[in-house]
Amino acid sequence: MNAESGFPIQPVYGPSDVPADAGTDQPGEYPYTRGVYPTMYTKRPWTMRQYAGFGTAAESNARYHQLLAAGTMGLSVAFDLPTQMGYDSDDPIAHGEVGKVGVAIDSIDDMRRLFDGIPLDQVSTSMTINAPGSVLLLLYQLVAEEHGVPGTALSGTIQNDILKEYIARGTYIFPPKPSLRLVADTFAYCRAEIPKWNTISISGYHMAEAGATPAQEIAFTLANGIEYVRAAIAAGLAVDDFGPRLSFFFVARTTLLEEIAKFRAARRMWARIMRDDFGAKDPKSMMLRFHTQTAGVQLTAQQPEVNLIRVAIQALGAVAGGTQSLHTNAYDEAIALPTEKSARLALRTQQVLAYESGLTGTVDPFAGSYAVEALTDAVEREATALIDRVFEYGSAVDAIEQGFQKGEIETSAYRIANEIDSGERVVVGVNRFAAESEEKYEPLRVDPAIEAAQVARLAKLRAERDEPAVQAALADLAKGAAGSANVLPLMKAALRLRATVGEVCHTLRGVWGVYRPVERF
Repeated sequence: MNAESGFPIQPVYGPSDVPADAGTDQPGEYPYTRGVYPTMYTKRPWTMRQYAGFGTAAESNARYHQLLAAGTMGLSVAFDLPTQMGYDSDDPIAHGEVGKVGVAIDSIDDMRRLFDGIPLDQVSTSMTINAPGSVLLLLYQLVAEEHGVPGTALSGTIQNDILKEYIARGTYIFPPKPSLRLVADTFAYCRAEIPKWNTISISGYHMAEAGATPAQEIAFTLANGIEYVRAAIAAGLAVDDFGPRLSFFFVARTTLLEEIAKFRAARRMWARIMRDDFGAKDPKSMMLRFHTQTAGVQLTAQQPEVNLIRVAIQALGAVAGGTQSLHTNAYDEAIALPTEKSARLALRTQQVLAYESGLTGTVDPFAGSYAVEALTDAVEREATALIDRVFEYGSAVDAIEQGFQKGEIETSAYRIANEIDSGERVVVGVNRFAAESEEKYEPLRVDPAIEAAQVARLAKLRAERDEPAVQAALADLAKGAAGSANVLPLMKAALRLRATVGEVCHTLRGVWGVYRPVERF
C-alpha cells in the first residue's frame, strides 16, 4: 500500500531500511527529531486546549468557564466569519453570518465580555485569526491591562498566518506584501510589548483539511515559514530576536504511523532550515513548537459516535509525535457546533491519554522503530522535494500567485475523493459498515437574534464614544500605514478609543487595497 504522501509503505521494515544511527538523537537536542524538550511529557503533559466560540461574547465566556472547570489548560478562540474578514456585525456583507462559526467581536466591549472573570495572567489563549490577527491581539492586551495584567505576563498565540489563506482557506483581506508587513510589525511589537506571546502559528492544518497530504502539509507550511522569516529579516529584525516565538499548527489524521513520522520529520527539517539557511544561533529559534488539532475533515455525519474512536487515534498520533498543545474535535462537529457534552468528551479523550495510557512515562516512544524511522525519512524526502519546487518560482508568494500549492492540494484532494468513492479508501460508516438507519441527533443551534443584538450594541457604542477622537486616531493609522511606521501602536490607540475591528480594517483597506486572486481558466 502507499502512504497518503504517495510513497510505498513496505509490509515489513528492518535494519536495512534505516540508517545505523536512527533513533539515537537525544530529545531536546538539535535537530530535535525526538522532541523539542529533554523531558517532554514526563514532567507535565501537553497543553490541553478546546477550540470554542459561538454566538455572543457572553455565551462564549460561559463555555470557557465550563471548559476551565472541566480541566482545560488553555483557551482557543473561534471567531465568526465577519470578524475573520475584518467586518463589523452591522456591515451589510455580514448579514446572516454573525455568530455562526465562532464568536462575534466588534470592539473592546465584546472582548471585555469574552474574557470576563478569566485570569489572563494564568491562562494561555490561542486565537484563530489571521488577516485581522494583530487587531484582536491588541484588544486582548487592552482588556488585560484593564485587569491589571501587563503584556509581559500574557501568554498565548495568534494564528496570524496569512499565506495559507491564499493557498487553502480564503479569509484574506490585503495583498501579500502589506500582509507580510503587518506580520513583521506584529513580530517587532510583541518582542517589545508581549514577549511571551507566540506571534504566529504557521498553519498546515487548513491545507490538510483542503486535501493536502502529510508531505504537502509540512512542505508548504515550512515554505511559508521561510517566507515569514525572510520578511522579518528584511524589516530589520535579527533571526534570534523573533525565531523563538514562531510556532506551527498541524493536523493529526487517523493514519497513525505516517502522522507520527510527519511530526518528527517537520522538527528535523525546521531545525536545519533555521540553522543552516538563516544562521540562527539560539536553540529556541531552531525548535519547531506546534499545536495540533485532530482532523475535522475525517469526521463523518454518518454514525457520528464513531468519530470518538477516530479522534482518539488522531490524538494518540499527535501525542506520540510530540505536540506541545492539542485540541480534540468533538464527535458531532461534522453536523454542527459541539454541544457542552460532546466538548467535554473531547477533553476527556486527552485526559485519558495523559493520565491512563502511560504515554507520558517516556519520551518519543517510537524512536528506533524501523517503520517509524523509515517513514520519517520518507516524509522528509518527499517534503524537501516539494519545498524545492516551491522555491523554483522564486518565493512562496510567487508560487502562491502562480497557483502552485493550491493546484497540488486540489490534485491530492481529488485523488482521495475518488479513492473513497471507489471504496479503495475505507471510511467506516460511509462506504463500508453503513447503518441501515441513523439515530436522530439534536445539534446546537445559534439563535438568529444574536445579529440584531450585536447591531444594537454597535449603535450604542458609536453613540457613546468620542467620535472626533476616534476619527483622528483612524486618520493617524492611515498615515502610518501609508508610510513605514509600525502600525500596531496606532491601531491600539484607535481601539482604546472604541474604534471597531471593521473600522480599523477598512482604514487599512483604504491604504493597502484588497487581494483579488487571478482567475485561471
